Amino acid sequence: MGYDFDLVVIGAGSGGTRASRIAAGLGARVAVVEESRLGGTCVNLGCIPKKLLVYASHYGHDFEDALAFGWDVGPRRFDWKRLIANKDVEIARLNGVYARLLDEAGVTRIEGRARLVDPHTVAVGERRIRADHVLIATGSRPSLPATPGIEHAISSDEAFRLDALPERVVVVGGGYIAVEFASIFRGMGAAVTQLYRGDLFLRGFDDDVRTTLADEMRKRGIDLRFRSDVVRIERRPVGLRIALADGSALAADAILYATGRRPNTRDIGLEAVGVRLGTGGEILVNEYSGTNVPSVWAIGDVTNRISLTPVALHEGACFARTVFGGAPTKPDHRDVPTAVFSTPSIGSVGLSEREARTTHGAVRIFRARFRPLRHTLTGRDEQVLAKLVVEAAGDRVVGAHMVGPEAGEIIQGIAIAVKCGVTKAQLDSTLGIHPTTAEEFVTLRAPVAD
Repeated sequence: MGYDFDLVVIGAGSGGTRASRIAAGLGARVAVVEESRLGGTCVNLGCIPKKLLVYASHYGHDFEDALAFGWDVGPRRFDWKRLIANKDVEIARLNGVYARLLDEAGVTRIEGRARLVDPHTVAVGERRIRADHVLIATGSRPSLPATPGIEHAISSDEAFRLDALPERVVVVGGGYIAVEFASIFRGMGAAVTQLYRGDLFLRGFDDDVRTTLADEMRKRGIDLRFRSDVVRIERRPVGLRIALADGSALAADAILYATGRRPNTRDIGLEAVGVRLGTGGEILVNEYSGTNVPSVWAIGDVTNRISLTPVALHEGACFARTVFGGAPTKPDHRDVPTAVFSTPSIGSVGLSEREARTTHGAVRIFRARFRPLRHTLTGRDEQVLAKLVVEAAGDRVVGAHMVGPEAGEIIQGIAIAVKCGVTKAQLDSTLGIHPTTAEEFVTLRAPVAD
């Protein structure tokens, strides 16, 4: 029996769309199935709308700082409904962009929920589609614990659709989504408490980054409570009551759980076809994104490798070149740069100091903390962290980390150098652009005491 398509992609998020377009460009007959809006988590409930809310949250401080620079700012009021309406218009525009890109690439778009029937057949409602290859790119979803009263909490998905800005918000979690939403709600004027059951949030990031961000968030009035856990949530006549493990309680108008995400692998036929899953529900893949079923592949968050949009895009491109381009290509997951759009933001690439000491043994650490030029006039007590981790034996920069305004923009450039194997001597020979925060990375001279 012949195939209807060379490739059927389940999920039209960032990775699935990239794989579809490249495969089609390489001559494959491609269909993509999507049950919701095009663009996946990133466009609809992740990176893009979140960054728009981050921008909105900065204006409160910007208006205050304007006074120091000679600007008189009159009465102001934040309108949550207007922000969300404008955000929705932009997301709808991006949905249309994704549709146009797929159409222009010659990809067939199919709306509905897809399920694998056998290794080469995908069911969408009553329709059966046969394909030589099937790519799973269904992403992930927020995962909430079985805490009593959890039905009264929201996830990041619902946070984008709130009818009004809550006056009191409790954020539960210690990952990047938790610190970002804590910063967003605080910047918009809400009273924010963030709870995390560990000793310090952002596990896996450099320890100096973690402690610096905690200090800066507290300066902005966020009540950070580590070694704290929720045991029960109750609906009250006005707001919510959150009972904590230490016997204390909090009152809030909204409680947002950002305690992890789970791969979207339920009820899409994977078990029936025999695709192996990990303990967290993730699809297990080899270094080329292939599963144990030869015709079934998987990329992006559903594989639980590195859950970042650019990684999914990269994996999608590598898959298409491997299967349809005649050029087997392994995704490269080393030195992946990342940003956390907290306030202040984080930019990071390469190894943390702790990881570098484990991997390379002897390292040299270069670190600077300083008040940015802008706040010499505003008087704000805000510190920027710039840090380099250098392999002592070869002088190679194996990690670069920053906490401060536009950290992601700055580290993106540094990431190119790190990926190319830059040495500390080469950074030292590079002239800085003055006065900028970024120049600190080429003016760090004396290593800190070991």
